Amino acid sequence: MKTNRLGCLSATGIIAALITAFAIAGYAYARGGLMYNPGPLSTHGDERLGGVMSHAEIGGNCDACHAAPWEKAVMADRCAACHANIAEQMKEVASMHGTMLHDNPQLGCRHCHPEHRGADAKLTELGDAVFPHELVNFSLKAHQLTAAHEPFDCQDCHGDDISTFDPGTCDRCHRQIDVGFMTAHTLSYGGACLDCHDGVDRFDDNFEHNGFSFKIKGKHIGLSCDKCHFTARGYGDFEVTLQDCYSCHQKDDAHAGNLGPSCADCHSENGWLPATFDHDRSTFKLEGEHAEVECESCHVDRIFVGTPTDCYSCHQQDDEHNGQYGTDCAACHTPTDWDDADFSHNKTKFPLTGKHAGVLCLRCHSTGQFTGLSTTCASCHGDPAFHAGLFGFDCAACHSVNNWSARYNGPHPRISDEGGGGANHGGASCRDCHTKTLHTATCGKCHDGNPDGDGGGGDDD
Repeated sequence: MKTNRLGCLSATGIIAALITAFAIAGYAYARGGLMYNPGPLSTHGDERLGGVMSHAEIGGNCDACHAAPWEKAVMADRCAACHANIAEQMKEVASMHGTMLHDNPQLGCRHCHPEHRGADAKLTELGDAVFPHELVNFSLKAHQLTAAHEPFDCQDCHGDDISTFDPGTCDRCHRQIDVGFMTAHTLSYGGACLDCHDGVDRFDDNFEHNGFSFKIKGKHIGLSCDKCHFTARGYGDFEVTLQDCYSCHQKDDAHAGNLGPSCADCHSENGWLPATFDHDRSTFKLEGEHAEVECESCHVDRIFVGTPTDCYSCHQQDDEHNGQYGTDCAACHTPTDWDDADFSHNKTKFPLTGKHAGVLCLRCHSTGQFTGLSTTCASCHGDPAFHAGLFGFDCAACHSVNNWSARYNGPHPRISDEGGGGANHGGASCRDCHTKTLHTATCGKCHDGNPDGDGGGGDDD
């Protein structure tokens, strides 16, 4: 009788296979999965995440990163559990990781961050992933080809570590294109290329200076940037460069600072010479005869700033009055004509009114003295002999500038028109009654024996 043999599928074979599988699984579990480990984990790390400083500290705890096939979670979920900040970035399209995920939806963490390649292996390799380089403030639009006209690779600039960049890389690469330019450029602006350049470039051949407040005109056109921005070591230094002429041209100042720092008052961008100066922009405008005077006539020794603007400082040697009229030349003279003098006495403390208005100057200023004269009447008119010294020197008590013959016009303290008495005195002069002094009167001269008089012919106070 023939018996059917099932080989390894016999009951004995199946039992043996199960025992072997359980033994292997038990051994693998006991070893923590190390028997399937493809290589050591990286020791790189600069902060504690998930309780460890680096992946190497995870040891044989494989499920810390690897999810079992029957679990709903995947490896990316394990990464996000520790790298929570990166997980948040991936939700924002504007962030680096968010942009990469948006542009490369098929990517997972391990595509750029491979592991199990050794303790010192790099943890970042982009491979075929498109990295949004603008997010690190440097565009690759102007860096499509190397100096050898070959497409750029990450290693061309970053070497073996994509997360680092040596600024000297720019210099080494661009010296292959133009060594003379790079030598001069580095001497002018230093070697920190990224402080000014962003790859687009801000300072390429299409840079337009006239878009800024300082327009490039005249002789400034064609100047190299370092002529004005000679201390610039960063983009911010260009923005704060002083824009006044003197800051740049002080060394060229032939006036040694005597004309001040406002070069544009005389010069323009079209040429340092010829220079023109509009004196009307100053505090002293050139009018009349002054308009034709040579600059050196007033600005002796080429001193311009601080030159006095009063007439006497310049015309003292021309003063025919020898200082007797003071130093205010403009009180009589004008810039139109030195000889066409016109003095208004009404500007003084003694205005010329009444009969004084037509009097010749020399009648009062007989000695040629004009300042410091007394303004009292008696100083000029003295005491007339007619007064015989009886009335003092208060001329204005009886006289006015309108009429020297005028009498006392105020209400007489002793004489009134009541009863007709005033009319009887109308023809009398002051001397008729005031025979001795102005303050005493002698009535008896006229009224002696007159019943209407004082009867005594005596003096009245």
